[in-house]
Amino acid sequence: MRTSKSARAGQYAALLAYLAFLALPFLWLLSTAFKPPRELGSLHPTWIPRNPTLDNFRQAFDEQPLLHAAFNSLLAAASAALIAVLLATPMAYVMARHRSLLGRAATGWVVVSQAFPFVLVIIPLFLVLKNLRLIDSVFGLVMVYVVWSLPFALWMLVGYVRAVPPELEEAAAVDGAGRLRTLVFVTAPLLAPGIVATALFAFITAWNEFFFALVLLKTPEKQTLPVVLTHFIGAEGVADLGPLAAAAFLATLPSLVVFAVIQRRITGGMTAGAVKA
Repeated sequence: MRTSKSARAGQYAALLAYLAFLALPFLWLLSTAFKPPRELGSLHPTWIPRNPTLDNFRQAFDEQPLLHAAFNSLLAAASAALIAVLLATPMAYVMARHRSLLGRAATGWVVVSQAFPFVLVIIPLFLVLKNLRLIDSVFGLVMVYVVWSLPFALWMLVGYVRAVPPELEEAAAVDGAGRLRTLVFVTAPLLAPGIVATALFAFITAWNEFFFALVLLKTPEKQTLPVVLTHFIGAEGVADLGPLAAAAFLATLPSLVVFAVIQRRITGGMTAGAVKA
């Protein structure tokens, strides 16, 4: 059934409105990052800075160790994404291919666990990490990120595994391929877009996470970028708006770059690997 022109126009209008909703805050942040102090305090703000300046970026780097904090965030986010994917992929394959009452219960628990608020688990989590001597440790923070992102990563990958026809694996077995060879050369290439999308989700979740990093990391040299951004807000709650906007703009770039680099991998190649092993 073809979509009418009016319905298609409505769809495009809704899409443009959604894109504008997402883009306007980012554009306003970018505009603020290049505005001098006089324009930031203006009663009639403009989208385009009248006298753009890089002083906010210089001041941001002078006031806070942004590069070191970004390295801590990158280390924690990349490690958590890698570990989460390595753990979730075989678990998702088993849950998708061997359905049982226990598997359905596990899937239900995965979904329910995503409704738990952070504050509900922070106290027992803090005590557990304290007993393990992992408080104020980047490794401890990575483990927390892995545990927190693993349920949703597992839920995502189960859907991708179920989308791979079992007949392809059966055909590879008929041709003489063993289980391991079938998984590596037939199933894994088909799962590549799902694995990349899951890793991206885990990376962005860990990169933007603030609450756990604030509670678990005490040493300034170990703090992540979202925590360091709060240092631009004074004791009385007054924000150093220009440097804060500049630092926040820089903090958003890695997620955008990572998505831009791998977005083709996410949307393409769903049938790559559907060959004889």
